[in-house]
Amino acid sequence: MKKKITIAIDGFSSSGKSTMAKKLAKTIGYAYIDTGAMYRAVTLYCLNNGLINGDIVDVAELECRLADIRITFGVNAATGASETYLNGENVEREIREMRVSGKVSIVAAIPAVRHALVAQQQRMGSEKGIVMDGRDIGTVVFPDAEMKIYVDASAETRAQRRFDELRSKGNTDVTYEDVLRNVQERDYIDQTRAESPLRKADDAIVLDNSTMTIAEQDAWLLDVYNRIVNK
Repeated sequence: MKKKITIAIDGFSSSGKSTMAKKLAKTIGYAYIDTGAMYRAVTLYCLNNGLINGDIVDVAELECRLADIRITFGVNAATGASETYLNGENVEREIREMRVSGKVSIVAAIPAVRHALVAQQQRMGSEKGIVMDGRDIGTVVFPDAEMKIYVDASAETRAQRRFDELRSKGNTDVTYEDVLRNVQERDYIDQTRAESPLRKADDAIVLDNSTMTIAEQDAWLLDVYNRIVNK
């Protein structure tokens, strides 16, 4: 029986982290946690409760309410996909909307939010046998993870992927330029925030998937996993 490890996958927004993490977890029988969805759920809560005005978050009020924000994951029986629940309500579709994408980086930069969610994530992964993706998994959440991947791709490539995804889900209002601008803004905020900025862990393996197919990146990831657990 192969030993259980912790797998941390970090990288920029729309780099394909979640897609590859989900596939790997399913292939090797591990639990999958989408930490980006957790930050999106907090952002949705802020938007729905009037805690964001422009780019200003009512941090004091949000800190008071953090204990009341419950984020869980459930499996869709029809699709087999993991979906996000905010205080018991399925919000998987809402948290992927552009209104959330446009604000999630500023909410995720709030220290109290990061501390609360990192603590949840560490509890989720305490038993190992987990694949977790995000911005600071290999650097902050699980610095001792046995397998760390840092995913990269050009902003233009990532924007095109995100644009195609939104169109496929029926969002015809958004333009490619809107998505590219959002990707670039999120990159800047994620890399320059004071609390847990996005950076490559020193011992992470870089995957530039700009020109790779999904099948190629899945095969690459599985090969890395097998090499680590079979050492």
